[in-house]
Amino acid sequence: MIPTLIDLSQLALAGSIWQARLWYSLPLIVVVSLVYGATRHERIREIIEHSIRSVIWLSGFMLVILVAIWLAGFWN
Repeated sequence: MIPTLIDLSQLALAGSIWQARLWYSLPLIVVVSLVYGATRHERIREIIEHSIRSVIWLSGFMLVILVAIWLAGFWN
């Protein structure tokens, strides 16, 4: 079956909506990391260093969850 132009446009629209929703996670990750770092340290340098590690950890964790959900979708 050859996809029609309507099918392709719906797929592109769904992808753009998904990407738009993904941008909401970036400020949330940054804010959570800064607050978590500030609750652990008092010096700004230590807060920033801890926040950077937290951003990497949270992003990796969310990526693992995303891949797990995506793979689980194949068994549906």
